[in-house]
Amino acid sequence: MIYPENYRYSKSHEWVLFEEDGAARIGLTDYAQKALGDLVFVNLPEPEDSVTAGEPFGDVESVKAVSDVYSPVTGIVEEINEELLDSPELINSEANEAWLVKVRDITDQEELMDAAEYEAFVESLGE
Repeated sequence: MIYPENYRYSKSHEWVLFEEDGAARIGLTDYAQKALGDLVFVNLPEPEDSVTAGEPFGDVESVKAVSDVYSPVTGIVEEINEELLDSPELINSEANEAWLVKVRDITDQEELMDAAEYEAFVESLGE
């Protein structure tokens, strides 16, 4: 599995890419998409919706189940990746590029791990 070094990771298996303007893109990790299986539907918030660190902001549906997606940061949704609404399978094929939402005005964040810490965390799950 691939975990880019410049991303940060949550224990609920979301990645965060902080941008120079202070905003952050959020997506599902490679580990998460493999665990979920083939994704068939994505439910995302609307632009200008608030998201809260540690709370669900949307969900993804796979052939196995529906799973919540948790926000690793608190802020305002600036943009959603509309391409995923029609092609949720992009998360399976490009987990590290298929961002779900871009969040601005970030006021809080979960305790996030770097790539090495996240890889060790995933290995500790023993799956």
